[in-house]
Amino acid sequence: MFAWFQRLLPRQGNFFELFESHAATLVAGANALSRMLQGGEGMADHVREIIEREHDADAITREVLQTVRRTFLTPFDRGAITDLIASMDDAIDEMQKTAGAVDLYDVTEFEPEMRDIAGIIVDAARLTAEALPLLRNIGANGPRLHELTERLVRMEGHADEIHASGLKRLFREHGETNPTRFLIARELFRHLERVTDSFEDVANEIDGLVIDHA
Repeated sequence: MFAWFQRLLPRQGNFFELFESHAATLVAGANALSRMLQGGEGMADHVREIIEREHDADAITREVLQTVRRTFLTPFDRGAITDLIASMDDAIDEMQKTAGAVDLYDVTEFEPEMRDIAGIIVDAARLTAEALPLLRNIGANGPRLHELTERLVRMEGHADEIHASGLKRLFREHGETNPTRFLIARELFRHLERVTDSFEDVANEIDGLVIDHA
């Protein structure tokens, strides 16, 4: 009976396609985030695009989780699959929270350090989109995957440095004279930092797969 049931279950899910589709939402969301933080006209369109890409990513994440449950044989450990997609989803969730805060507080001008971090986020999203197709042949692509994940980790460290220096400057310039501006900026910085943290988590999940399978 169990053997008959196994034959009814798909032996391989479309996990690689789903990972790559999610990575495409990260790239689109990161590009919209960068454009939003330039300020000026069209900000509402950028906010809307980030929100739409986050909804797309949520749908992909749900499909991954459903596919994990109904697939008998998966290319990687089930926990590794769910952890990888969750870390990717965290990144775009924080992009959406950044856009939500911008919309809530009606922010129209942004600190240069925020734009610098957004540039790092764009690069991190592109590196992630480059890395994920390589998982299809992880044995052959292990060295290249390790190079990409090392770059992602270094980028996160650089973003932390920019975040710290930006907050310090803002507090020095506006902490006492304009505390509301400082508090709003601190919230935006926090979400941006969490985006880069999530990309570091993605790197760590990919590294774990390389260690286990390459």
